Amino acid sequence: MYAYILHECALTRRVSRSILLVEEKIYRKKLLEDSNVKVLVPGGAGYIGSHTVRELMARDHEVIVLDTLENGNRAALLGAPFVQGSIDDAALLDKIFEQEKPDAVIHFAAYKAPGESMTQPAKYFRNNVSGTLTLLEAMQRHSCNYIIFSSSCSIFGTPKTLPVTEDAPFGPESVYGETKLMVETMLRWFDKTTSLRSTSLRYFNASGASLDNKIGEDWRITGNLIPLVMKAAVGKTNAVKVFGTDYPTPDGTAIRDCIHVVDLSIAHVKALESLAATNKSTAYNLGTGVGSSVKEVVDTAKLISGVDFKVELEARRAGDPVAIWANSSKAQKELDWKPQYTLEDIVRTAWKWHSTHPNGFTEEQ
Repeated sequence: MYAYILHECALTRRVSRSILLVEEKIYRKKLLEDSNVKVLVPGGAGYIGSHTVRELMARDHEVIVLDTLENGNRAALLGAPFVQGSIDDAALLDKIFEQEKPDAVIHFAAYKAPGESMTQPAKYFRNNVSGTLTLLEAMQRHSCNYIIFSSSCSIFGTPKTLPVTEDAPFGPESVYGETKLMVETMLRWFDKTTSLRSTSLRYFNASGASLDNKIGEDWRITGNLIPLVMKAAVGKTNAVKVFGTDYPTPDGTAIRDCIHVVDLSIAHVKALESLAATNKSTAYNLGTGVGSSVKEVVDTAKLISGVDFKVELEARRAGDPVAIWANSSKAQKELDWKPQYTLEDIVRTAWKWHSTHPNGFTEEQ
């Protein structure tokens, strides 16, 4: 009798697994054959999210944006379908999945200031980690099996070797970086235990604005270097602060890999298409492979803007790595993607955006 029960249980597991495999094949077939895929984009009204929404729509994909608008702006969506709300709201997620039936998710919804994360850790763990878990559970309930995750190079901390490859040791130096690594860990285990497949995109420093100057970064809600430099260049602040001038680098300032936001948005779409084609979870480092010091960024901004704005030198900030830039050869090979724009292109588009939109999206509201 005991052997019979074991046999029946094993048979049930095999049947259930077969049903899941059939459903998965049908789901993948739809994504591969249907050129009009619907994508839920949490955090899509933010800086990188809004550029990715434009790229998705330019390629005839449907989108539905979910955003609290705490750090995003509806004007950046240029009319894309929008729902205001949080990834923490399970009931709202269920409603969206039931009504919209998205085929995939591109997930940007997270707090992203390393310095702030060191003084408000609970805020980051609650939203970035717990909120993402709520989203993943909703995806499971509604058989949505593909997610592109907005990760970060901050999971590596200060790397021992440069450029940074995908298999470099992890060592986040901020709560923010730790939350990104925790989500990648969750995704790895969801991949092993469920039908959910993911691609984590580890950005280096997203910068610049759209080439047509329609959308860009709102410096009122960002602590990123280039918009803060531009803020000084247009006279919205008295000076730009440079944190740390005693790093072991050629000019003493930290080194970062600045990548144009348009290059990143293209990478997101290519990553989604690749994930649907391969059905294999993975991760990619996305950067130019060229490190630029903070001083180089400031000097380039002065040259392009023609403004000799004031620079204030400050002590290092907690959680800021010394130097980091990417080896993106894996993404270039597997996604057929390559960054097109230089630091000068980044600063030029950023200058055009900020000099014509000194109040961010306020004029469009």
